[in-house]
Amino acid sequence: MFVSGAFRRSIPVADLERLARTGEAVGLLGDALRLGGKEPAEVGKLLNHRVALPLVLTTRLLSTGFGENALEKLSVIVYPLKAPRVGMVALRSATILGLQTGSGSLSAVGFLRAYPNEDVAINLPALQSALAGLSGMGNVLKEFLESDLGSNLERVRPPGAPAKP
Repeated sequence: MFVSGAFRRSIPVADLERLARTGEAVGLLGDALRLGGKEPAEVGKLLNHRVALPLVLTTRLLSTGFGENALEKLSVIVYPLKAPRVGMVALRSATILGLQTGSGSLSAVGFLRAYPNEDVAINLPALQSALAGLSGMGNVLKEFLESDLGSNLERVRPPGAPAKP
């Protein structure tokens, strides 16, 4: 379920799985991609992109303050439609179950399959805001790396490394 204020539209996970498998979008998903000017095959590749993560380490990380904070921020974007207060628990569960099912790797489709609630809400304005923030972070990082300070990073030695003569 994609949510934007009063606007709500459902796209079945089966349609996303089909797009990931065949590169062909049908129904509302096809219409949305066409309106957005996105190539279905490219979106299908994104849905299939797998990220390898160690299950035990990921489980531990999600239980730290950093992990809790990340889950809290993500639960504003992705949450169970009828129970938004349990968004953090649902995200943690989908991540861990998806990694377990995916033998240590996770894709968007695997995450959605593992999500413990049938109706997943994706808050589009919150998603756009988060993506814009990430884009801005990328620009800041790029500028830093291109600056004099960034170019001096290779001269900084890691802790415990001997100084170069």
